[in-house]
Amino acid sequence: MSAVAMSAGPVRIGSVTLDNPVMTASGTAGYGTELSRYVDLGSLGAVVVKSLAAFEWPGNPAPRLSPAGSGMLNAVGLQGPGVEHWLAHVLPELLATGATVVASIWGRTVEEYAQAAAMLAAAPHGVVAIEVNLSCPNLDHGGGDARRAIFAHDPALSAQVIEATATCGRPRWAKLSANTDRVVDIAGAVAAAGAEAVTCINTMLGMAFDPVTRRPTLATGGGGLSGAAIHPIAVRAVHDVHAARPELPIIGVGGVSTGWDAEELFLAGASAVQVGTATYADPRAPAKVLAQLRNAERRADGGG
Repeated sequence: MSAVAMSAGPVRIGSVTLDNPVMTASGTAGYGTELSRYVDLGSLGAVVVKSLAAFEWPGNPAPRLSPAGSGMLNAVGLQGPGVEHWLAHVLPELLATGATVVASIWGRTVEEYAQAAAMLAAAPHGVVAIEVNLSCPNLDHGGGDARRAIFAHDPALSAQVIEATATCGRPRWAKLSANTDRVVDIAGAVAAAGAEAVTCINTMLGMAFDPVTRRPTLATGGGGLSGAAIHPIAVRAVHDVHAARPELPIIGVGGVSTGWDAEELFLAGASAVQVGTATYADPRAPAKVLAQLRNAERRADGGG
């Protein structure tokens, strides 16, 4: 376990220094101050906002969320107001809370990623990094198989996106998927293309049926599984990427709801963590994880 991982204090991720290693996860904390009633957003390492495109996007039809065993399924479909609206009408209030902000972007083509990144070039300095959500279908890739067409399943496509998003003018973190056995290869490809860090992992493919209607619980059929159910997968992905690329900073995400969950990801090789699905059950979850890490650090230092 590295010196950085042992600390609940400042952490360096590439060229970005955060006050502590606990962030929100994209997609679970909204675009702005949604959690500010429950958490001092300025006390977190960063607030990673829900993924934004270069345009407004309606997302998928309801129902879009469903419990699934020890996890949660979602098929929200990346609904969002677009980068321009976010910059003008949402970001100022978020920055006013004292939050350090990481913007997340998505696109259906390399060009759409590039457009979203370029629009963020003029963002205030409080936006310290861009997390590039690679778990999106590439509409130009073809082949008829949605899983084959996802950027995060292809090293070359992932690298193209990272190269194209350099127009944002700030550090980029590539958010990877564990729905592929090539996650280590993809981590290497995005690092070579300019990503300063990788975020491991995004949701896993899943599906559930309603026992009464005997139909899928989500309108789209399947969706992304998150929460406690995927935590061991996240730990393994972080471990494997770190073993292959020890110089590459990793942000661990997947089923973090306690300080020990975060510590497991640190032990596997992560420098920082994100708290996501746990906020649905308890919007104070990110602050609680940070407090538990600090208590564990005090105990390790002999502070009782």
